[in-house]
Amino acid sequence: MISTIKKIIPLLLAFSASYASAHGDVKCTTQPKSEWRPHTELHQKLTKEGWVIRRMEMTSSCYEVYAKDPQGKRIEAFFDPVTFKRVEEN
Repeated sequence: MISTIKKIIPLLLAFSASYASAHGDVKCTTQPKSEWRPHTELHQKLTKEGWVIRRMEMTSSCYEVYAKDPQGKRIEAFFDPVTFKRVEEN
């Protein structure tokens, strides 16, 4: 069992590294983090619009949201942390 785990760990690490780099070209803002609005405000805004938030993360320039949109579709979306405008992936 330990040998199986040792084989799986490098695969998981490789997958997570490729996943992280897949979003490397999303740029939301160049404003310093001291200018960012709290993520709780974005959470409240999206909830009022009908989103069901599963998880939110902070990237180097965005808020990344994992949720169901108002139509019930599972979605991963990026938002400018200063304006809360949605930013599309390049």
